[in-house]
Amino acid sequence: MPTVINTLKNRINLLLSAKSGSVSTPAVGSRSGYELIAMSAEPHHEEAFSKAQGDYGTAPPRSRDDSGASSAEEEIAEDPAAETAAVAAGLHQLEIKSVHWYSYFATADFWIVLALGQILALCITSTNTFTSFLVDWGVNIPAFQTLFNYVLLTLIYLPITLSKYGPRKLRGIIWRDGWKYFILSFLDVEGNYFTVLAYKYTNLLSAQLLNFWSIVCVVLLSFFVLKVRYKPFQILGILVCCGGMGLLLASDHLQGTNGGPGENMLKGDLFGLLGATFYGLSNVFEEWFVSRRPMYEVLAFMGVWGILINGVQASIFDRGAFATATWNGAVAGYLVGYTIALTIFYSLAPLILRMASAAFFDISLLTGNFWGVIIGIHVFGYAIHFLYPVAFVLIIIGLVVYFLAGSMLGDSKKPWLGDTQEDGVAGIGTAKLKALNLARKQALAAGEEA
Repeated sequence: MPTVINTLKNRINLLLSAKSGSVSTPAVGSRSGYELIAMSAEPHHEEAFSKAQGDYGTAPPRSRDDSGASSAEEEIAEDPAAETAAVAAGLHQLEIKSVHWYSYFATADFWIVLALGQILALCITSTNTFTSFLVDWGVNIPAFQTLFNYVLLTLIYLPITLSKYGPRKLRGIIWRDGWKYFILSFLDVEGNYFTVLAYKYTNLLSAQLLNFWSIVCVVLLSFFVLKVRYKPFQILGILVCCGGMGLLLASDHLQGTNGGPGENMLKGDLFGLLGATFYGLSNVFEEWFVSRRPMYEVLAFMGVWGILINGVQASIFDRGAFATATWNGAVAGYLVGYTIALTIFYSLAPLILRMASAAFFDISLLTGNFWGVIIGIHVFGYAIHFLYPVAFVLIIIGLVVYFLAGSMLGDSKKPWLGDTQEDGVAGIGTAKLKALNLARKQALAAGEEA
């Protein structure tokens, strides 16, 4: 379909050529330039336009400036049908581009996603390091120390949400979706809590092996619930990453740093399995949420509900440890560092869930062990085993393999949002925003040519 792009530009020219006075004002009920873009694409995009027109009605004529030309930007912003048509056209053009197996690697999105994954892995490693410092001081309050993260999320994102929506609209969201956000926060809080408990009762090797169950949960839930269909290279990439993690665990075992027999292996393993299950559920649920709603809204509600759920757990389970804990300037500093690192993690996670997927998110975190050893060399005096750098490279190769022979959109186009992503939000990192931006650029280019 080599002439499609030129055809689309010609269609937009019909809309914008009124600058020269050659096109008269369209009559009521006529289709706009962005609607014509959708018609010139694949037949299913024409169906998407018809659906949008049925939902919102035929677009009224746009107001014109002194030269008689309508504003393409205003048309998209004001008319949902025109926006749907523009997204359909943009997605069509992104998907019909001639791609090679390496094409996605040449995009900025791939490198952003890869970098985000490693930043998140470093954040998790930082929280583990600060937790180790707290344990050295005799402070073992897993629920309480995470509470400050939810407080900070609320302080940052709730005012933003309130300013965007206003009190009335925010009350409506609480009434309609509050219970869904409660479930998301509950899964997230319990994932954190039971994983920490697992490390208390079982050994390090067993707890880390159980973390693989989180990846299994994500893949199964995404396949059966969200209707995600993994490509062969994506499955291969996940397996290669897991192989790299296996090398890390093998090196720990060879060095005898797997933590010994454990206090109560069965109890710890059950807690680890439960924590990994909660993590898998929360990651998939969060991906579903951030693809449909603004990130600031999701994070605000996770913060509010997290405070309530985590606060109740801390008051029940951490009271004894809180009373006997050591409190000084060093402990306060470690709590601040832990909270900042975890808040950065929570703030960036929605981006990778939008641009990639929950599965890629989970396998990206597997490099956390390697970063932990790098920090341990400088902070705790660890000695690095030769398998660690090999394992790290293997995991990175797996992350690259995951995106082999994919489309130019990567995993940003979500199947549960519809063919034209009509059920999704046009936010940072989404396929819908990429398509809209492409349509806008073409409209502006067409205007300049006219």
